[in-house]
Amino acid sequence: MIGFIARFIGLWLIAGALVALVVDGTKTIAASTLTVTPLGTAWFSISPSSLMAAQGFIQQTVEAYVGHWLWDPLIQWILMLPTWLVLGLFGAWLLYVGRKRRMRAAFAA
Repeated sequence: MIGFIARFIGLWLIAGALVALVVDGTKTIAASTLTVTPLGTAWFSISPSSLMAAQGFIQQTVEAYVGHWLWDPLIQWILMLPTWLVLGLFGAWLLYVGRKRRMRAAFAA
């Protein structure tokens, strides 16, 4: 069941990555220059309150156990990556994690 949910969410993320890639491609053609939408910009335009909530959660909870280096260099670097890249990689990872494993034939002598 967990594998099915991982594959389902992974497929939706891959679809979102494809949509983001088409949007960036359309903007690039219209502007005649390379245009890439960072994940942070897309997230802020869709739901600014959830972005602020995630930032607050990471700064209050996660930094207490991991360290202050998590938000500034790491998470901000991820938020500056293209939306299609982050969604595509995370979706592909979920598809890999949720894949159906093949049963290997046992050695019978």
